[in-house]
Amino acid sequence: MNIPIKIKSTLVILLIAISTLATAQSKFKVTLDAGHGGKDIGANYNGRVEKKIALEVVLKVGKILEAQPNISVNYTRETDEFIELVERANVANRVDANIFVSIHCNANRNLDADGTETYVMGLSKSKSSLAVAQSENEVVTLEKDYKKNYKGYNPNSPESFIGTTVIQEEFMENSIALASRIQDNFISIGKKSRASGVKQAPFMVLHKAYMPRVLIEMGFISNDIEGDVLDSEKGQNDIALAIATAIVSYKKEYFGEGPDANDGKDEFRPIKDDIKPIKDAPKPKVEISNSQNKSSEIIKSDLTYKIQLSVSSKKMALTAKNFKGLGDISMIKDGKFYKYFYSNTSNSDQIKLQLNEARAKGYKSAYIVSFKNGIKLN
Repeated sequence: MNIPIKIKSTLVILLIAISTLATAQSKFKVTLDAGHGGKDIGANYNGRVEKKIALEVVLKVGKILEAQPNISVNYTRETDEFIELVERANVANRVDANIFVSIHCNANRNLDADGTETYVMGLSKSKSSLAVAQSENEVVTLEKDYKKNYKGYNPNSPESFIGTTVIQEEFMENSIALASRIQDNFISIGKKSRASGVKQAPFMVLHKAYMPRVLIEMGFISNDIEGDVLDSEKGQNDIALAIATAIVSYKKEYFGEGPDANDGKDEFRPIKDDIKPIKDAPKPKVEISNSQNKSSEIIKSDLTYKIQLSVSSKKMALTAKNFKGLGDISMIKDGKFYKYFYSNTSNSDQIKLQLNEARAKGYKSAYIVSFKNGIKLN
């Protein structure tokens, strides 16, 4: 049968469009947010300007990630412009990003203060964490009609808006996993960590982003030594590589290599030849914890796998209609939260296929969890 040329052309265009869309959907999507911008300069000490440093590092991180297989990057800003906080989150939401990373510099009246901090969204009783959140949230006062748009929020009380919003609890564990990698990489390049782990604080730029999200304070520009490093080309390259490496590591663990990952060869491509990739630290032995705080090494053949779909403060019936048609749902109560899981199998190949199924149903942050004798492994 002869097909008219016009129909053939239309079919070719349609196939190309479908192929392009499928490729785009298969990519791991990262939204990078350079803090401040335009009339909001952020912290400013001895010519070291936060909005400028944050943008330069974000563009370097983006350049590294854009060279990686199966990763796409979009930005809340790529120039010196003022972007409202809620719009920064909307940029990530519109593209259905897998992660949102907001990058900033810290500052303190104590000019000796130094070190990095990585935050996830949450409440905090720490005065220092709340002070950082208050400083970053003050930008809302530069926005038009901010009292109307952020009704109930008091700029002098960073935790005040939490009562009027719902924290996306299902993203907490993934946010912590990403933040931990970033903080570990900062330590590996010789930067000081101001905390033993990841911190929580009520940042307005994070609370409307509906995916795993973190806010990074790269160091103190109020400290002359650390500030000069942040304002230098080498210092920014080191920091950008640490952040990008953490993102790639997170992507590999929670989303896999992807179909074009070159079987792990040349998996990381730095900006310049003289910037060396950060090597993964030796992985500690995974242990099982029980109520007696005893542990033993995992025997792989004894493992079973489930897919964690979400974490919620609400208890739901374990029926398919509550989980987008997915069956074989189980639940674990962890403190005041309920963790919901899909499937239960010892077949590692099967669980990977089911992970793809869960993500296709809309659970973009779903990931595989290992169990032994019914106990969730760390």
